[in-house]
Amino acid sequence: MSQECEFVQEPHKLLVIPGPIEVTDEVLYANAHPSMSHMSPDFASVFGDCIRMTRQILYSEDAQPFLIAGSGTLGWDQVSANLVEPGENALVLHSGYFADSFADCLQTYGANVDQVKAPIGDAVKESDVETALKSKKYKVVTVTHVDTSTGVLSNIKGVAEVTRRVSPDTLVVVDGVCSVASEEIRMDDWGIDIVITASQKGLGTPPGLSILVASQRAMKVFQNRKTPITSYYASWKKWLPIMHAYEKNSAAYFATPPVNLIYAYHTSLRQIVQGPVSLEDRFKAHKNASRRVKDVVAALGLRCVPLSEDVSANGMTAIYFPDGLAASDIIPRLLKKDVVVAGGLHASIKEKYFRIGHMGATAVDIERGDIDRVIVALNEALAEAKASKA
Repeated sequence: MSQECEFVQEPHKLLVIPGPIEVTDEVLYANAHPSMSHMSPDFASVFGDCIRMTRQILYSEDAQPFLIAGSGTLGWDQVSANLVEPGENALVLHSGYFADSFADCLQTYGANVDQVKAPIGDAVKESDVETALKSKKYKVVTVTHVDTSTGVLSNIKGVAEVTRRVSPDTLVVVDGVCSVASEEIRMDDWGIDIVITASQKGLGTPPGLSILVASQRAMKVFQNRKTPITSYYASWKKWLPIMHAYEKNSAAYFATPPVNLIYAYHTSLRQIVQGPVSLEDRFKAHKNASRRVKDVVAALGLRCVPLSEDVSANGMTAIYFPDGLAASDIIPRLLKKDVVVAGGLHASIKEKYFRIGHMGATAVDIERGDIDRVIVALNEALAEAKASKA
């Protein structure tokens, strides 16, 4: 990472949950930028850069980014309000907790939702996607790239290929909140219409920015809709002129953007797309970090939630507790070693597992030693927990 920043964060507990994640000194310092007018030319040029660099991360030439104050959840609202008209069908591929939430959001806006559910720890098979798409006409098919509740990685390229072949008018919507910048996504080449994400995970920025990127095909569907948009704040009719203006380095106003967060996001994007580590090498670094953590998990005799390596995320690891141990035996011990991990989230197995994030600087900047700290702490905590039961 760049050493230009003289600001250094205070010592703190290592945050290795699946988001928010550790951010670099430069990003945190940029978030402390002096207050700026969101209408100023200086800020407009920074916002414009963010729009252009967001495309680069997804390997897209002409997709339309929307950078809006909010969490990743706002992306679901944008899809539901702008692309799916009331009474239209939506197909949700279920690999964990967040598919249920996306389905709930779509239903809230009047969509008819069907789900194809994979067993816990697995992704939906492409053959099952094909069968579902042949059963009726769907406006969208949604797939969670990495479901944070299970650590399952879905094959979004395969889902897009099946959709294009079987139901070419159906839009492919990827929930990439826990995958963008830690997993490869080639939006144009793979035929993906929407990528939803947020600032606080692989993009290495504090939380608070909802990021959605829409293909030109999706934008045409939006422009040709027959019924009114069913949201005010999430309406692309409101936001599209704003994004166009800022990309031309000219300010415009609908609602106040999170100015300081945009400065932080700009700094992180520059580190990702213009830094010494290429995007391709960044993805390799996440795979290497993931492999290290998962090898240690296996060596300790523990079992991951994903059923196979093929469906295992590279930015996080979900781990079952060993027999006889629970969250209260492991997580507080890790916390005492200044390592913050996350408990379970999936309702069916919530008390049976915990989750470790290894995204962004933690995975890419080896000199930080974050992965080493996690491994040492995990070994010690497990040994101490077992000894306490002996």
